[in-house]
Amino acid sequence: MSNLLLFNKPFNVLCQFTDDSTHASSRENLADYISHKGFYPAGRLDRDSEGLLLLTNDGKLQHKISDPKHKLPKTYLAQVEGDVTSEAIKQLQKGVPLKDGLTRPAQAKKISPPLWLWDRNPPIRERKNIPTSWIELTITEGKNRQVRRMTAAVGFPTLRLVRIKIGDWSLQELEPGQSLLLK
Repeated sequence: MSNLLLFNKPFNVLCQFTDDSTHASSRENLADYISHKGFYPAGRLDRDSEGLLLLTNDGKLQHKISDPKHKLPKTYLAQVEGDVTSEAIKQLQKGVPLKDGLTRPAQAKKISPPLWLWDRNPPIRERKNIPTSWIELTITEGKNRQVRRMTAAVGFPTLRLVRIKIGDWSLQELEPGQSLLLK
């Protein structure tokens, strides 16, 4: 039977079940949070990003979710350095030239700081003379560190990145480290 697990990946957690690195102490990974056997991530989320990660025990479903040809929309909240401009938002909406090519047009809008969002541990670095602002961004491709590279390319580096939705699945009410099994 095909099952899907929604997981709110905390900041600084590896998106795999083991730590292959040569670090003296192993870093937190999915095995520290997921006890269900036979589940594998459908897609990735960088160690320094937070939010929705889908895991499944069905290889076909895993492929459908993670394969770029299916263009499953992924929605992120990005806290960026500076007061994001309408021109930067328009650039994100048109597509941004990166070293590996032009990104597809994204849905992008400036939003108020999300009051429901949990505090990050550790907190982002704050600079007294530089404000921050928030963007909601939906993309349909998955280039490596794409959202971070897009916001930097339009002049507003990402300080915090939280994925809140993949296709029809959303983070719902899950706190960092919590998961929900869908059958």
